[in-house]
Amino acid sequence: MTPSPPPAAPLRAPVLYRPETMPPVDRAEVLRYLGYGAAVPDPATGTLVDRCIPELAGTARPRALYAAFPLEKAAPGEPLRLGGCRLTLPGKDIAAHLEGCSAAVLLCATLSAETDALIRRAQLRDMAAGLVMDCCATTWIEQLCDLTERQARPLFPGAQFTTRFSPGYGDLPLSMQADFLAALDAPRKIGLCATGSSILTPRKSVTALFGVTGAAPAESRTGCAHCRMNGRCAFQRKGETCGLSHASQ
Repeated sequence: MTPSPPPAAPLRAPVLYRPETMPPVDRAEVLRYLGYGAAVPDPATGTLVDRCIPELAGTARPRALYAAFPLEKAAPGEPLRLGGCRLTLPGKDIAAHLEGCSAAVLLCATLSAETDALIRRAQLRDMAAGLVMDCCATTWIEQLCDLTERQARPLFPGAQFTTRFSPGYGDLPLSMQADFLAALDAPRKIGLCATGSSILTPRKSVTALFGVTGAAPAESRTGCAHCRMNGRCAFQRKGETCGLSHASQ
């Protein structure tokens, strides 16, 4: 009897990433989240943004994890599986997004519980300040994800990559958050957990994955057409996009 092959191992076990320096919070992006687009904000709002950015930078503790796993070919009707962990990727959208990929890189990032507390204090002080601080944190967590992705890509020299895709985007269920975090050992390594209703805590956190391929990636399954907010989005009503490649937090 031929023995079964050993289970696939991760291509790279989870790596903790604590950036020594973070780029400044992108002020233009904060204003875009606030709905200004290319318009110049009123002086009071501009002053508030300029006050909140250094407060956030002095409080947040940005941390991230990433790991790479081989993609196992799924039987018809079965979800994609990742070698070396128990996580599965159900849904047609993620299967299409990762079509032709040999591996997937999982990442998670957080600005820390201190950031959540900072936002709450700003909200108690002044609702406008709370909104601005929240937009600053949303901008910075995306910048942290960009940095983390750039850290992970050199694991695959010469490869091409899909855009990021998060639980809750398209038909990839939010209910997988806990398993996603477990695959990265995130609760133990960076204190990032999911509640029983699959909400990330700390709240200013992101989980996402991207595919690794040797050819041009399949058509992206990100963007307005695949978003849960399609048709109900304030950015769309202005003829703009949120700019995110993952589900809203």
